[in-house]
Amino acid sequence: MLILFTYVALFFGAAFAITLIRRRVGQMRDFTSLKTVTFGDESAVRPDRIASVLSLLVVFLVWGAFTGSKLVPIHVPGPYTGTTSFEYTAEAPDGSTGQGTVTVTVHDAGIGADDPEPGPATGFVTSDTATVAAWRSVLISPQRNDGDDARIVSVAGQPIAPGEAVSVPHGRVVMTGKGSLNFTPDKGLQMEPIWMPSPEAVVGQFFNIAKNGYQNVSLWEHVGWSLWRVAAGFVLGSLVGIPLGYAMGLSGWARGWFDPIVEFMRPVPPLALIPLVIIWFGIGEQGKIVLLFLAALWVMIISARAGVSGVNITKVHAAYSLGASKWQVLRHVIVPNSLPEIFTGARVAMGVCWGTVVAAELVAAEKGAGKMIVAASKFQSTDIVMMGIVIIGVIGFAIDIMMRKAEAVLVPWKGRS
Repeated sequence: MLILFTYVALFFGAAFAITLIRRRVGQMRDFTSLKTVTFGDESAVRPDRIASVLSLLVVFLVWGAFTGSKLVPIHVPGPYTGTTSFEYTAEAPDGSTGQGTVTVTVHDAGIGADDPEPGPATGFVTSDTATVAAWRSVLISPQRNDGDDARIVSVAGQPIAPGEAVSVPHGRVVMTGKGSLNFTPDKGLQMEPIWMPSPEAVVGQFFNIAKNGYQNVSLWEHVGWSLWRVAAGFVLGSLVGIPLGYAMGLSGWARGWFDPIVEFMRPVPPLALIPLVIIWFGIGEQGKIVLLFLAALWVMIISARAGVSGVNITKVHAAYSLGASKWQVLRHVIVPNSLPEIFTGARVAMGVCWGTVVAAELVAAEKGAGKMIVAASKFQSTDIVMMGIVIIGVIGFAIDIMMRKAEAVLVPWKGRS
């Protein structure tokens, strides 16, 4: 939640600062400054490139700040590392008491540390020492030195009983049911690497896997197989979905026949279809492509149907009044006017396919970006998982940009009456 609040605060702060600067220099451009703007006109409000750059910069800064990255100048408080100690009081069966000191060295994860020097002690008590990695906890059993019959009655001057917790310098102590002490050092606000690795760790894994591969398969082969599967599923979904969508948009019978099937299958997530795909098509490449085909099919059907249904009827009447045949109306009026909607659907379908590729490669795949992510997750290699997610996101974004460029070239009349 703290990460979300930080991101939202930076979003509004950046927006306010940029807006203030632009108003001062007279370069403000939004829907309030455009006199003829309509909210349905995409050409009226364009993406603010400064906002896009700042958005990526903020994501990087927040990511680095909460993971202790050396690439960013500001960090939130991290886990405590160093040597700390706390006192405890033990009581013997005869009622005598003694005080001991527990000295703990907290070290970085993956780096060992020597036991610290024991602190002072009085009475029958012998001081204890321990080492623990940051974000972890260590169990301390003073009874091993003080006697099995000794009972700890207070920690850091505060009474304690089994199940109770006491705050100590740089950490927290909980007494177990058997009277031992479980010390947990302060974790700070940074994310543990196993949950969220730093940017440099992800980049380091990228170069490492790009050079050496992962599980005897090169990175480019993993990515290539995912691209091939997504492309095959998307093309098949388009080849079937677009004609079917046209049929549903032009024929009441076809729409009535197929509409219940389309509307029933559209909300079903591709993950729910994996068992059936395995049963019907096996665990080979055919099953993976079929799953991606189904992910793209319904989106393409709906977009083609919406494109045909959204054609302005006055254009159709105008074509007929000029003597056009049904084929000419379809070719010169309906198809050109439905293409913008189909391109939008294609972009959505490609995004759905990329989102499904990990699920598709769960079906006994040996290669693919999704397979790499799944395999890395089993070994808790979060940096490799993050690297795979970034690669899938970057490639998906690149494909979306290429489809936008293709749309601008092939459908230059989009947004015009």
